[in-house]
Amino acid sequence: MDRMTPLDAAFLEAEDEEPGVSMAISSIAVFDGPAPTYDEFAELLTGRLALIPRYRQKARQLPFDLGPPVWYDDEHFDLSYHLRHTALPAPGGDDELSALMGRIMSARLNRDHPLWEYWLVDGLKGGRWALISKVHHCMVDGVSGTDLYTVVLDPTPEPRSAVSDEWTPQPTPTTVGLTAGAVGQLMLTPVRQLRLVVAGLQQPGTLAYRSWSIARGLWALSEAVLPASPSSLSGSLSSSRRYAFGRATVAQVKAIRRKLGGTFNDVVLAAVTGGFRALLLSRGETPHPNSVRTLVPVNVRAPGEESIRDNRVSMMLAGLPVHLEDPVERLAAVRARLDELKSDHEIDSVALLTELARQEPFAVIASGYRMAARFPQRSIVTVVTNVPGPRQPLYALGRRLVEIIPYVPIGSTVRTGVSILSYCDSVAFGVTGDFDEPDLAVLAEGIESSLTELAAAGRRQPTRRARSTG
Repeated sequence: MDRMTPLDAAFLEAEDEEPGVSMAISSIAVFDGPAPTYDEFAELLTGRLALIPRYRQKARQLPFDLGPPVWYDDEHFDLSYHLRHTALPAPGGDDELSALMGRIMSARLNRDHPLWEYWLVDGLKGGRWALISKVHHCMVDGVSGTDLYTVVLDPTPEPRSAVSDEWTPQPTPTTVGLTAGAVGQLMLTPVRQLRLVVAGLQQPGTLAYRSWSIARGLWALSEAVLPASPSSLSGSLSSSRRYAFGRATVAQVKAIRRKLGGTFNDVVLAAVTGGFRALLLSRGETPHPNSVRTLVPVNVRAPGEESIRDNRVSMMLAGLPVHLEDPVERLAAVRARLDELKSDHEIDSVALLTELARQEPFAVIASGYRMAARFPQRSIVTVVTNVPGPRQPLYALGRRLVEIIPYVPIGSTVRTGVSILSYCDSVAFGVTGDFDEPDLAVLAEGIESSLTELAAAGRRQPTRRARSTG
């Protein structure tokens, strides 16, 4: 039995506080054909389950928030519940795949079972097939979720042997036992907090730097209390989702960096800015400097921690310069803003506060989150997440993985979200929207068009020295 971190638990709380909202992350892996049978893929997955313990564990919340939710073994685990099989209607193109993704991601994962599903999808155009992976955000973030592909799939066309599996489920914990354990941990909280204080006093330089980083970062975050300019991008959510996606290449993004400067993240965020500008204009709205403030998750995992199944992210809050017509000016503005946020230690402050939350009684953390969820939220308009995927080809039963198309959940009053994922030389932009947002394709196409504009502008510029990827 394992306890969730406060950040993991926050994604369960988000569902509890927002009826109809599903906090599962997902992606579509598209493979060359022919499609495997259900039984063939079930056998493959069975041979990998020992490598993913969370796939056979359920989540359980404790009474009165005495402690964080726990993971415990599912004594009646049944793979057939989690592995689903479906097919696209003809012609099996991007529109049909997007519609299926919207339907699958509209439903919450059932907490009576481990919080994941895989969907085998036949009937893609060109003889291809897909695997849609759907995993609750309390289990993984974008990096650790993407790492699951390297666990389930193979690095060569020759399939690996099944992993030895001697798993025997541990007995389901009782409510009395969980409560007693939580009370015991709660009693130790002052001891842990005292140790933290003593450790800080023993390293006054580190303590001063961390305190300064938190203060400066929180000051930078304080603008989040200011509402964004009113637009159709914010509003209430239904329980249903729409989905659209676009494509680019790593080579295209790198060429823009070489010519115009910036990091990989700067370029793709500038492209997303152009997409939101196009969406607002298509709706007859004027893009203002404060129209689109986005939450940008930032990976804070140390190298080698990608396979740890939890959430290890900080964040930045960045205003996207959708008011700028020129794509090169938009990129320059995005670069300047992200550099400013990094220098203000916004990422460091959020990461430190997340770490300190582990030392607080969980009831305090849960109450604080619920209060924040009930507070009218009009400052964050969207979420944009960029995750680097595998750089080498992967295979499933000898079939080559062609592309990975990501999905990010949305909540609160955030009616659209954009997820970016690179795999080999491909880059995919997944756009999530409420079902009442029928024009998501405008945003996806706008991102593609913005990259094309940046590439064209870059070809007219002399080569500049780009900074390292970040």
